[in-house]
Amino acid sequence: MYDLLIIGSGPAGVSAALSAKARGLDFLWFGSRQLSPKIAKAERVMNYPGLPAVTGPEMREAFLHQVDSLGISVLEERVNSIYGMGGYYTAVVNDKMYDGRTVILAPGVSNSREIPGESRLLGKGVSYCATCDGELYRGKRIAVVCTDPSLEEEVEFLAGLASDVFLCTSYKDCGVQRDNVRHTVGYPAEILGEDRASGLICGGETVAADGVFCLRSCVAPSALLPGLAAECGHIQVDRGQRTNLPGCFAAGDCTGRPYQYAKAVGEGNVALHSVVEYLKEMEACE
Repeated sequence: MYDLLIIGSGPAGVSAALSAKARGLDFLWFGSRQLSPKIAKAERVMNYPGLPAVTGPEMREAFLHQVDSLGISVLEERVNSIYGMGGYYTAVVNDKMYDGRTVILAPGVSNSREIPGESRLLGKGVSYCATCDGELYRGKRIAVVCTDPSLEEEVEFLAGLASDVFLCTSYKDCGVQRDNVRHTVGYPAEILGEDRASGLICGGETVAADGVFCLRSCVAPSALLPGLAAECGHIQVDRGQRTNLPGCFAAGDCTGRPYQYAKAVGEGNVALHSVVEYLKEMEACE
């Protein structure tokens, strides 16, 4: 049981991790050594204090240097879902689970909109994790929605289990070449089903499926943690970065505009201090 789970390695996640280290918390930080694609692609950042006219790669190296100098490691695994367990949270990472008394959500914003029917049928034939749920569809028909070429390895894994795969990608140059995979470019209009997913509509075509896998590099916050209050795709927080769920905090782009590095770093720090206050309150009640 960790004190804290930090989800996301953008500026908000970096800030929260640095402050968590300074406060001596026992925490896990999930993300990537690349930190954030947004940072890596930034041509020039003009309004970050102390780093005038810094390029994205230069900012990333500055962040990494500080993180490494403090001995902070980032666990390079994608969190598929988080569940409130009544007093603590469990993060599901492929076939592993990690428990934390608190959680800070800093996953950024998803570039892919939620598919109609996705949230309603999540866990009822809709899955985000190939490793977790792939075996359930051995020898069956599945549909896979993939928005990131880096996730094609998971598509290959699923294709090795299922009898037939309908693959819907939001990009053109797909590297998956298997006899049982039929590929189309587009984004689904709807996931079909009443009590359980039965297929989807993509490119005007209706395809039947026993299960639907949505593979994205970033899961929408409202889908990541059931019961989390969100509005217009952003997590609702107060000035302490507290969400509507006790022990759950959020920071960075996922809480809304402006999408600025300085704003994200500040929110990450505020969220961590709220975590410290929450943990003290928990200890006082025990």
